[in-house]
Amino acid sequence: MSYAYLFKYVIIGDTGVGKSCLLLQFTDKRFTAVHDLTIGVEFGSRMITIDDKKIKLQVWDTAGQESYRSITRSYYRGAAGALLVYDITRRETFNHLYSWLEDARQQSSAHMVIMLIGNKSDLENRRVVQKEEGEAFAREHGMVFLETSAKTATNVEEAFLSTAKAIYRKVQKGQFDLANEGNGIKIGPQHPSMTQSASTVRHGPQGSGDRLGCC
Repeated sequence: MSYAYLFKYVIIGDTGVGKSCLLLQFTDKRFTAVHDLTIGVEFGSRMITIDDKKIKLQVWDTAGQESYRSITRSYYRGAAGALLVYDITRRETFNHLYSWLEDARQQSSAHMVIMLIGNKSDLENRRVVQKEEGEAFAREHGMVFLETSAKTATNVEEAFLSTAKAIYRKVQKGQFDLANEGNGIKIGPQHPSMTQSASTVRHGPQGSGDRLGCC
C-alpha cells in the first residue's frame, strides 16, 4: 500500500493501563476483556487520511514492566509520536507519569508529539484520578489530553488521529528533518486510489499464563 508519509508511534505507560487494547481497538475495531501481558513490544498499523494525503501509522505497543524499560527506551528514538497512558482507576499509574515522560523526552526527538491518555473512562464508578488532574498534568507538560475507553471505543480514534494531525502540522512547518528517518517519519509514494486498511501483527512472545483485565 502506497502512502505520502509513514508516522511511527509508541504507546507507553504502566502495565495493565490498556495500551494493547487501545491499539487493538484502533487497528481492528475490537476489544478483548482479557489480554496477555505484552512481552517486549507489539506492533500494529493502519492507514488514515489527512488533507487528502494517505498516512500510514506504524504503532509500537511497549511492555509496561520495569524489566523491559531498556527495550522500551530503544523505541523512543525512532518515534514521531507517543501516547502516554494511565488508568483512571489506579492512582499509581498516574503517579508514574512523570517517570515515563522524562524517559520519553530524554530518548526521543525534541519534536516528538506526546498525547496524555486517561484510559478506562467506562469505569466511572471506580475512578480515583479526576479528569481535572489529567488536564492539569498535560497542561503543565505541554501535552494534549484525552480520556478514552478501549472497551467502548470512546475517543480512541480521536487520540491517534489528533496525534497524527499534530505531527503532520510540524511536518508542514519543516520542524522535522525528513531526511532522517530516525525522527519517526518516512516519505512514501502517494497513491490517490488507496483505501483505508488496518492490520495488526505481534512482535515478541506473549506472557504464558500472565493475564490482566485489559480495559
